[in-house]
Amino acid sequence: MDRLRSIEVFVAAVEQGSFSQAARQMDMTPAMVGKHVRQLEAELGARLLQRSTRRQSLTDAGRRFYAEGKKVLEQLAWARASVEGLRQQPSGRLRITAPTTLGACVVAPLAADYQQAHPQVGIELDLSNGVADLVEEGFDLAVRIGEPDPRADLVARRLGDYCMVICASPSYLKRHGVPRTPADLSAHRCLGHMVWTPRTAWQLQGPQGPMPWPGEAPFLCNDGQALRQAALRGAGLLLQPRVLLKDDLRRGRLRAVLESCLPAARPVYLLYRQDRHLLPKTRSFIDFIRKAFSSA
Repeated sequence: MDRLRSIEVFVAAVEQGSFSQAARQMDMTPAMVGKHVRQLEAELGARLLQRSTRRQSLTDAGRRFYAEGKKVLEQLAWARASVEGLRQQPSGRLRITAPTTLGACVVAPLAADYQQAHPQVGIELDLSNGVADLVEEGFDLAVRIGEPDPRADLVARRLGDYCMVICASPSYLKRHGVPRTPADLSAHRCLGHMVWTPRTAWQLQGPQGPMPWPGEAPFLCNDGQALRQAALRGAGLLLQPRVLLKDDLRRGRLRAVLESCLPAARPVYLLYRQDRHLLPKTRSFIDFIRKAFSSA
């Protein structure tokens, strides 16, 4: 039998003064009330109620169990009310995981804007290029670049595309010239990201087919912002996400080159666990970020 239900029945029997009155309150038979009470007594190894044909009374064990059981039911009622409150308006802590660059440049500002509209929601944004397990690590949402794993039991909503750009500072291009084809890169100083491998490197679109960004680079770093700073100082050509460099390109601090040879864009997805009853904090953030990407 349901132990919590048995506690509810026992508390009702004490407060109503009889099994028959408790049965009417709980919408069951007096015999079922007695069964719940006997089940509790058997589990506890102690008699809770002394009953005669005319009256019932609590034993010492019954008085203590009634007081503690009442607290349990009150705590349960409070917990239910708390969850119902969460479902009425966005509140609580929202845990999001996102790739480092996209997360810092796009997701973080959007999360801050969302929080302005929903101040009762706390944001925890974890930036990592690793693939987090939403269930095991307790994330509500994930923003990821690339096609999602179809085997994952997750809902995937496409947000947009992750585009790259090849660029350099005007001073660098003045000294070394403007490359016209990917083959010209062999004569240029190309800045490289240390995490790129032959398997993960972005592929340029050359006349003879895809070709990787040069593996040998005079300046290597594992941080996109550091590579951006090197490019701004005229250290070489840079292949970076356009979202990271859009202000530099708009202001002329960097100039785009080889635009017909750019790597194919990769899709950006928002992933979350399948749940027919999403909490308002999750549902509202999904709607917010999808609208923000669609209008970008």
